[in-house]
Amino acid sequence: MKANELKVEDFLSANKTQFVIPVYQRNYDWSTGQCEQLIFDILEIGESKKRNAHFIGSIVYVHDGVYTASRIKELTVIDGQQRLTTLTLIYLVLHKIAKEIDDEGLVNEISETYLINKFAPEEEKLKLRPTDNNDKALKYLLRSDANEEFNSFSKLVDNFNYFKSRITKENYQLVLVGLSKLMFVEISLDREKDDPQRIFESLNSTGLELSQSDLIRNYILMGLNPRDQKKIYQNYWEIIEQLAKEETLNTSRVSDFIRDYLTLENKKIPNKRKVYIEFKEKYPTSSLEVLESNLSDIKSLVRHYNKLINPKNEADKEIRLQLEYINRLEITVAYPFLMKVYEDFSNLIIDKATFIAVLELIQSYTWRRFMLGIGTEGRNKIFMSLYDKVEKENYLSSIQKSLLQRSGVQKFPKNAETLEALKTKDLYNIKSKNRIYLLERLENYKNKEYVLIEGNENITIEHIFPQNPDAKWKVELGNEQYNFIKDNYLNTIGNLTLSGNNGELGNKSFIEKRDKNKDNKEQGYKYSRLWLNRYVKDLNQWTKVEIEKRFELIAERFLKIWELPQIEITEDTENSEVSIYDAEDPTGKKLEYAIFFDQKLEIREVAKLYTEVFKQLFDLQPETFFTSDLGNRIGLTKNPTKGNPRQPIAINETYYIEGNIDNNNKFDRMKQALTLFDFEDELTIKYAEKQ
Repeated sequence: MKANELKVEDFLSANKTQFVIPVYQRNYDWSTGQCEQLIFDILEIGESKKRNAHFIGSIVYVHDGVYTASRIKELTVIDGQQRLTTLTLIYLVLHKIAKEIDDEGLVNEISETYLINKFAPEEEKLKLRPTDNNDKALKYLLRSDANEEFNSFSKLVDNFNYFKSRITKENYQLVLVGLSKLMFVEISLDREKDDPQRIFESLNSTGLELSQSDLIRNYILMGLNPRDQKKIYQNYWEIIEQLAKEETLNTSRVSDFIRDYLTLENKKIPNKRKVYIEFKEKYPTSSLEVLESNLSDIKSLVRHYNKLINPKNEADKEIRLQLEYINRLEITVAYPFLMKVYEDFSNLIIDKATFIAVLELIQSYTWRRFMLGIGTEGRNKIFMSLYDKVEKENYLSSIQKSLLQRSGVQKFPKNAETLEALKTKDLYNIKSKNRIYLLERLENYKNKEYVLIEGNENITIEHIFPQNPDAKWKVELGNEQYNFIKDNYLNTIGNLTLSGNNGELGNKSFIEKRDKNKDNKEQGYKYSRLWLNRYVKDLNQWTKVEIEKRFELIAERFLKIWELPQIEITEDTENSEVSIYDAEDPTGKKLEYAIFFDQKLEIREVAKLYTEVFKQLFDLQPETFFTSDLGNRIGLTKNPTKGNPRQPIAINETYYIEGNIDNNNKFDRMKQALTLFDFEDELTIKYAEKQ
C-alpha cells in the first residue's frame, strides 16, 4: 500500500489514465445537500487568501497492471467514486461555461486535462469510466450539442443541473481557484500484497454508509478479475438487485432478501446489521464455479421473493389476490418459508389449490393472533423452521399440523377465543390497511363480483351507531343502552360497515340512515348491495340486540374465511423453546435453559438470566446505557447505597443494577434492552417442565 497527499487536479490530470468504477460499487447517489456543501467549500477556499489547501477525504484504487490497447492505464476505484464523479460534474459545468464565453484555451485545458484522454479511441476516451447505468448520462453531458432531454432519471444529470445553477460566469474563476486547493489522500493498493476487501471493510467501519447488500456485492466481486466481475454481475447479482426491489417505492430490498435467504439456509436469523458477516461465513471466498453455483440458488429464489413484495407481478389472478393480502398484513417474517413453497409450486411439486391454501393458512394463523393481541415478536423463528416440517406427500396437512401443535404464545387461536376477542376489539383504530383487509375479505367472501375497497375513494367505513350521534339516538335508545353501545360496541365489527355515502349518512338517526334517498340517489342502507349491509337494510332499530345479532352473522362468516384447520393433533413439546417476547408469564416458573447470542446458558432462575443478559450487553456496548433511559430503568450505579438500588446485583467490577423486582419486570426490562440494541432475535428460553 502506498499513501500520498495529492492535489485533486494533479490526480485527475494524470496522462493516459482512466478511472474505472467497478460493477460492484454502489450507484452514484450524492444528494443535493452534499453537492451544496462541496461547492460552498470550494467557493470559500477560492476566496480565501490564507488557505492553501483543503482536504476532502481519500481516493483508494487498485492498479492491476491492466492497460488498454492504446496504453491507457486503468485504475480501479474502490473508495471515492462519489467524490470523483461529483468533481467531474463540476469540471463539466466549467467546460460548458468556457464554451459560452469563447475561452478556447480554457475549453481545451479542462477537456484534455480533466475529462478525456485526447488521443484514445472513442470507447477509452472518458477519463472517468462509470458503471453502465451512469455511462450514458456522462456521455450525454459531455456532448457539445446536448440540448435534447435525457430520457431516463439520472443522479448525474440532476447534480450537473444543480452545479450549473451555482457556478456562473461571475464566479467560475473562484471555483477554479478553489479546485486547485483541494487535496486528498491517494491510496494505491497492490492486489498481490494488499487485501482490497479488508481495506474496504475498514473504510466502511469508519463511516462509509454502505448497506449490507453493498458490502456483500463488493465481497463477491472485488476479488475477481474484471472479466469475471462482469460475468457474475450481469448473470447473477444485477438480476438479484433488480428483482429484490419494492417497485412501487423503488426501494432496494436486497439486504432483507439475503437475510431471509440466510435464515432459510442456516436455520438462524441474522441480526440486521450482521447479514454481511453471516454471508461471508456461509460463503467463504471460493472458485468461480462454486460462486456461480451458490449464486444460482440465490437467484432462483429471488424470482419468488419479487412476487411476494410485488404481488402485481404474479400473473394468476387468484394467487395475486392472496399475495396482496399477505403484503397488506406485512407478514414479512413468513417470506423465508413462503419462498420455498412458491418454489415448490413453480416446480409443480404442489398444485395451485394447495399453494393458495397455504397462503390462506398463513393469513388465518396471523390474523387470529392479531385478534387476540398476541405480539409479533418471535414469529420469525416460527416461520424460520416451518418448511422443515413439510411432508411432500401430505403437504398442506403437515404445515397445518405444525402450526396447530404450537402452544402458549405461539399457539394457533381456537374459534371460541378468537370470536370472544373479535366481539369487543376496537377495529376502527387499528392500522388502516388492516381495517380495510378485514372488511374487504368479509364483504367479498364467495362474491362473484369483487368489491374493491383498497384505494376506492367511493367506499368508506361507516359507523352505524355514529361516533357523534344526533340527539335522537339517546331519545330512541334511552340513556342506559345508549351509553352501553357507545362504551362497548362503538368501534367493534358489529357496528362497522361500508358505505358509498358516508358523508350523506353522517350522525343521523338509524331510520334516516336506512332510508336516505336524497335526489333519488339511494344513499341509505336499504338500497345497498353490499353483504355487510344485508342484515341492516330491513331493520327498524339499531340496539344492543341487533348489534349482537349482526356480530353472530359476521362471526360465522369470519370462521369460514380465517379457518381453523380441522385435523387431529397432539401437543408438540419440541417447540417449547420460544423468544422471550413470546414467552408466557414467568411468574412461578423455572427455566430449563436459555440461548443468548447462540450460546446455551444452563440457567434455571430468571434472576440469573437477568443478570447474565445485562452483563453481556453492558460489556458489549456500555455507552448505550448512558445515552438512553435504560440505565435509569435498571437502576445502574457505581455506588450502591442501602436501599438504592434495592438488592444490588454486580454486572462487572464497577457497576450494579437493581435486583429486587419480580420476574415479569425482569422480562420487561430485558425486552426493552434487546429492542434498544436491535437484538430482538438473540434471546430464547425454554421453561422447565413442572415436577
